[in-house]
Amino acid sequence: KKLAKQHLRRAEVFPYPEIGNEEVEEINQLVAPVERFFTEEVDSAKIDREAKIPPETLNGLKELGLFGIMVPEEYGGLGLSNTMYARLAEIISLDGSIAVTLAAHQAIGLKGILIAGNEAQKQKYLPKLASGEHIAAFCLTEPGSGSDAASIQTRATLSEDGKQYLLSGSKIWISNGAIADVMTVFARTEVDVDGVKKDKISAFIVERAYGGITSGKAEDKLGIRGSNTCEVSFDNVPVPVENVIGEVGSGFKVAMNILNSGRFSMGSSSAGMIKKLIELTAEYAATRKQFNKSLSEFGMIQEKFAMMALNAFVMESMAYLTAGMMDRPGLPDCSLEAAMVKVFSSEGGWICVSEALQVLGGLGYTKDYPYERYVRDCRILPIFEGTNEILRMYIALTGMQYAGKALTGKINSRVFYLQESAKKFEQNVSHVGSTVESLLYRYGKTIVDEQLILKRVADVMINLYAMTAVLSRASRSISIGLRNHDHEVLLANTFCSDAFFKNNYLMTQLQKHSPENNDANIKKIAREVLENRAYICSHPLERTF
Repeated sequence: KKLAKQHLRRAEVFPYPEIGNEEVEEINQLVAPVERFFTEEVDSAKIDREAKIPPETLNGLKELGLFGIMVPEEYGGLGLSNTMYARLAEIISLDGSIAVTLAAHQAIGLKGILIAGNEAQKQKYLPKLASGEHIAAFCLTEPGSGSDAASIQTRATLSEDGKQYLLSGSKIWISNGAIADVMTVFARTEVDVDGVKKDKISAFIVERAYGGITSGKAEDKLGIRGSNTCEVSFDNVPVPVENVIGEVGSGFKVAMNILNSGRFSMGSSSAGMIKKLIELTAEYAATRKQFNKSLSEFGMIQEKFAMMALNAFVMESMAYLTAGMMDRPGLPDCSLEAAMVKVFSSEGGWICVSEALQVLGGLGYTKDYPYERYVRDCRILPIFEGTNEILRMYIALTGMQYAGKALTGKINSRVFYLQESAKKFEQNVSHVGSTVESLLYRYGKTIVDEQLILKRVADVMINLYAMTAVLSRASRSISIGLRNHDHEVLLANTFCSDAFFKNNYLMTQLQKHSPENNDANIKKIAREVLENRAYICSHPLERTF
């Protein structure tokens, strides 16, 4: 966020976050059994084929404590940090259906109770949720309210005796919707503001046992098929007043805080998946021969592996930098950084799985190999937990509102091998400050409606945060003599060089009357297509004579 405010405090990102020896030991003890479980006990092809996670697999996950990774030990959870959660997410991501089921349960489902619930609510609900005896879900999206979360219509009306709310409405695309025992539900409530009655969103803990709750048929999805997704309807469900999370009327803020805090782990999840794909694919590329050469000797195949390694390195670097910042005392707000990690990782992950499949050619397209499943599972990532379009708007507007502050984006890398990349970063930061100021001068408040402009601003910001993360990580690796740190330097310099030129082009497009900017034509093409609801060119075989 300091980057977005046009100044970068060295202490925020340098040195790269580290965990203590005790935590290293603890995470190593956890990683081995979780890896063993996913290797030996999880049949991902069967989960995908039958569109269901078997009960014995769910029980195994519960026994490992994976339903309560970040729930404090006093409430029966593992009590792990964001950094350790990210590390486990790398392994869990190897099965998309399990990853989504667990994330829906704890990254969003029970998160409201964890970050905004009172002590009584935590004591009542967290122990059974942490053990997996109860499963949680997060109920926000509605038929008429997707990205526009503030427009929900589900309503909670206070009873005459003031002891409970009656909840009515319908929620769609609810992960764990048919299996959840406890749900965080968002609904409109009447609130008195300075003597005036207003409609505001409130957050509620709702138990299925209250009655009046029905779950629809499970959605037949492209990917993550073993996770349950369905519509959930509420018909005058009686919810005790003590089940309001936070203040009545503060539900929208609770929802945003829940979603903002969970996104960062998509970086480590995507990196974990790509690292696994590199192993699987490299073995094939090294042994498959064509034209008397192994595939690994061909330039275009080598390019795919370099691209996968670069993406995994950048995602990992961003994810663990963000997790490290989130783990600092005082609950720092890292929502902007988490959004950047999510956008970069979801899009990079999609490209990488597609390229890994391409290496195998026709084999990758069959169900005998896991590649086609990874492609299908991956497609959801740019859509859920905030679409990448909405998140780009958030990234750009959050960054731009601080324009005009002093620019001191100096990394001053003392590591000789990274100095050129550090200079490129500093040049970009300097350029982005003047670019944003000229945009604000040109558009004023109407900038919020200029989505193609904001998309470029967001992409520059994401690239700058990614550059920060890789430079910080590689600097630490050199300083402590980490194994293969020369490879990290190579990856960091390659990425920074590429990002530098991309940023310069994006900022060139943002200049007034830039010949590189085609936005007016893009809008005109879209308008003519959408007005006609069709592709409007005459067919090339048509004649006028």
